[in-house]
Amino acid sequence: MKKILTTTVMAASLSILTLTGCTSTTSTGAVGVNRQQLLLVSSEQVLQLSAESYNKSIKEARAKGVLDTNAAQLNRLKGIANRLVGQVGIYRPDAAKWNWEVHTIKSNELNAFVMPGGKVMFYSGIIDRLTLTDDEIAAIMGHEMAHALREHSRERLSREYATQTGIGVAASVFGLSQGQAQLANLAGDYGLSLPHSRTQESEADQIGLELMARAGYNPQAAVTLWQKMQRASQGEPPQFLSTHPTSSNRIAQLQSLMPKVTPLYQKARR
Repeated sequence: MKKILTTTVMAASLSILTLTGCTSTTSTGAVGVNRQQLLLVSSEQVLQLSAESYNKSIKEARAKGVLDTNAAQLNRLKGIANRLVGQVGIYRPDAAKWNWEVHTIKSNELNAFVMPGGKVMFYSGIIDRLTLTDDEIAAIMGHEMAHALREHSRERLSREYATQTGIGVAASVFGLSQGQAQLANLAGDYGLSLPHSRTQESEADQIGLELMARAGYNPQAAVTLWQKMQRASQGEPPQFLSTHPTSSNRIAQLQSLMPKVTPLYQKARR
């Protein structure tokens, strides 16, 4: 039954795809990221939502007295960001003109993100607890910048819209009960959304690795970063139920890309 419902969801979603075009938000770069993306939601809508969310986070952090509390750490991050932003034109020239911002939140949490439009946020815990080098910070920041460059948030929203619309169509056309529709929703989540998210993570690893190498940061630091993350993590969930690749799989992929990005790093260092 689950297989039938998953097929139903996919078939209904495909009816939407026939009415919309797929495209790629970035160039392929040296690492060869070349996947067509479903983009039903406008970039302007996503940028507006992201700006509102980012500003809210800044306002709340400022009110709590945890925003940009370490000037030296903030300046360190801004310096790394400037070098990485200098390379984003390789993937999309318009990104060099984004209004890039960098802020920090004092927190023990192992977290960092770059929102659409170039809004960077680092939690102090990921830097302090992992004792990150500049190269390792560049690995994280490059990865998160890659999500913004590829408009992965926009893509996820578009995919969720297509999936939910497909489920609604299936429920009305095939007369699914509420319980069956919920099962179809679950099948859509685990059969479509999560594997797609792992694909996005893989793309961000590839693009981020190239960005840091072109900016003169040692790409091998991406491997040491995830080794540190692996040691800091307690009981990784099975890859099948995770939106992120396991650390071991991620490290293997990064190592396989070294022959492509190491020459870029060496050239930047010269």
